[in-house]
Amino acid sequence: MAITEEAALWSATRQAAAIRAGEFGSRELLELLVSRVERLNGDLNAVVTLDLDTAREAADAADRMAADGDFAGPLHGVPITIKDALETAGLRSTGGATELTDNVPGEDAPVVAALREAGAIVFGKTNLPRWSGDIQSYNEIFGTTSNPWNLERVPGGSSGGAAAAVATGLTGFEIGTDIGGSIRIPSSFCGVYGHKPSFGVVPATGYLDHEAGGTTEADVNVLGPIARSAEDLELLLGLILKKTGPLVAALDPPPEDVAALRVAAWLDDDFCPVDEKALAVMTAAVDRLEAAGVSVDRSARPNIDPNHSFNVGAWLVTAAMAQSMPAENLEGSDVNSALAGASHRQWLDMHAERETIRRLWAEFFKEFDALLIPTAFVPPFPHQQEGNFGTRTLKCSGNDRAYADLVRWTILTGSVYLPATVPPLGLDADGLPIGMQVVGRYGGDLTTIRLAALIGELCGGYQPPPMATAQT
Repeated sequence: MAITEEAALWSATRQAAAIRAGEFGSRELLELLVSRVERLNGDLNAVVTLDLDTAREAADAADRMAADGDFAGPLHGVPITIKDALETAGLRSTGGATELTDNVPGEDAPVVAALREAGAIVFGKTNLPRWSGDIQSYNEIFGTTSNPWNLERVPGGSSGGAAAAVATGLTGFEIGTDIGGSIRIPSSFCGVYGHKPSFGVVPATGYLDHEAGGTTEADVNVLGPIARSAEDLELLLGLILKKTGPLVAALDPPPEDVAALRVAAWLDDDFCPVDEKALAVMTAAVDRLEAAGVSVDRSARPNIDPNHSFNVGAWLVTAAMAQSMPAENLEGSDVNSALAGASHRQWLDMHAERETIRRLWAEFFKEFDALLIPTAFVPPFPHQQEGNFGTRTLKCSGNDRAYADLVRWTILTGSVYLPATVPPLGLDADGLPIGMQVVGRYGGDLTTIRLAALIGELCGGYQPPPMATAQT
């Protein structure tokens, strides 16, 4: 059976099954993806570094193994790209920063090593903002990545190149990083599935967020999968979990009956009002979930003050980013920031306050299994590279809003270490993708992924953008 163009848009799970069944080889799939990079990436600029000689050798070796009935693991022969914030042995890894323009690591980040061990073949790296520090994806080395649904708009950040590559079938899947929404927002903006794991359950070393980065794990930051199916998210999460230590056992078992889950929806709030076009798509998704028999409480809320919780979370996130983000990046905003300088005592006090907020979330999740909330308050927005987080503004339902509001809903949950899965919900009135966060209790990753799978199924699931299916 000859490989067809459509195979590039299959889930990684289906691609791996096809290789195992002998429908096509790893080298055939690799060459298909490379041809798509050559054809589509000029406009998109999602893939920024390639190592095809090494990848072709690995794909040929995988095909020889398969011919002998031998398979390296569940991802045997699947070609992938890796976000340029993650150390990848023998392949330039820059973090989007000129200081690391020529950096070629000698070792893989643990998550990259785990994927190779499972049989995946790395052939390139994807774009991001400098030090993963923006909700757009551009830098001085590689330039600007665009949204595959509308090239005039952003794919999100910081894993924007990763999500755009997944959406257009340039890679089997991706691994993103997320400290303030960097998996969740690009997944939402590009119309793919993304999962931000519970903090600490996936090893996060090998992450380049400053010149000496990679050796330690930053507070709040997590690494997680971006894919074209929720099934892929579950498979990939299992592969990249920490292999030793008590946190491995922190994940709850998957729910026996997704339809019986206790779900709440918190789709809009004065804390961060949502654009009417995005809100309409999210509301329709909740309507479909209810029509499918899932009980959804639209009035239940965790007993937190969202503004106070965000202020605590924003301070902790900026403290974790202080080695690479200059204080002037937030000048002009009202974001509670640690960038101007903070003592360890201040961090401990804020951490203690976070623990109080975490207990309030834990109380909420005794009553509910999942909470549906926005990912971003606006749909994908036009490229905007002037100014900074503090000075930029965005249009929301016709009104000017602070650019920094982009991370209010994501920091609200991420800073307290909760898992969140983003399914694609469909397109807004302007034809732009919308997603939302499916948030769960700490360790409830498989619950949020399974519920996101159902929501995605009810809303049509992953749909390739027109440029991904255009004929040459």
